Amino acid sequence: MTLNLPKKQFNIKKDANGKPIILDRLRHKFVALTPEEWVRQHFVAFLIDDKGFPAGLMANEVSLTQNGISRRCDTLVSDHNGHPLLIVEYKAPSIDITQSVFDQIVRYNMVLHASYLIVSNGICHYCCRINYDKGSYSFLAEIPSYADL
Repeated sequence: MTLNLPKKQFNIKKDANGKPIILDRLRHKFVALTPEEWVRQHFVAFLIDDKGFPAGLMANEVSLTQNGISRRCDTLVSDHNGHPLLIVEYKAPSIDITQSVFDQIVRYNMVLHASYLIVSNGICHYCCRINYDKGSYSFLAEIPSYADL
């Protein structure tokens, strides 16, 4: 499927059952190649290769606990001190980005307190900056480079 992201090359093969798997460059292992994973791998490559995000400060499928319930944040980017800076929530290209998707990432951010939130289905990308001092947020026209965060 064609995404609204730069084209990248990936290491894709089939597992023992003949299902496609893709090498996750952050987890350093092969994972099931679902439509959402296709978006994740493209977006992570975009952040690293095109926006200068340090791979060493990024993690996929980060566990967190909210109100006693285990959840997983799709991608977490930390600052150089190890504090959450940006979180990304991915959906498959066939899934519309709706208010419920934003509600999901906001719930995760109640635990993480990141300054930037991104949601993407590979076609549409939305990025907002949280201003905790003013209790406000603003949507950005484009995904910033890591140096501009």
